[in-house]
Amino acid sequence: MLLRKDLIRLNVAAETSEEALRAMAQVFVDTGVAKESYPDAIVLRESKYPTGLPVQDKDFDIATPHTFAEHVNEEAMGVCVLQHPVQFQQMGTPEITLHPQILLMLAIVDPQAQIKTLRKIMKLIQNPDALSAVRDAKTPDEVYDILSPLLA
Repeated sequence: MLLRKDLIRLNVAAETSEEALRAMAQVFVDTGVAKESYPDAIVLRESKYPTGLPVQDKDFDIATPHTFAEHVNEEAMGVCVLQHPVQFQQMGTPEITLHPQILLMLAIVDPQAQIKTLRKIMKLIQNPDALSAVRDAKTPDEVYDILSPLLA
């Protein structure tokens, strides 16, 4: 299981996707999960390979920012729930602008593991009620309890 309670942040203030990415990426650095280069690498990779994903029947989307293994110390997943959605470009269709309020940030060491994790996230997107519960959660423990069975 990649999801870690110490990498869950709620009610994060950000006006732009870059602010959101840098705030959450710094948590990964501060906990030792990622190297000092991680925040810049996340922002750069997002600009070239967007990670926004639409959530069916909801007024918010998600994003799955990640970057290359050279910027990571150990595999992990964190969750960032923003105070309000910010603009991201859609994965695979960057001309479409989405408005994620939830970031599922990944620190991946093994690219093959990334595929497995992204498949689990794609299943999660098909569960908008769980994502709404994450968005409305009051504590990191609550987020962890909602997501851990779905991402196991």
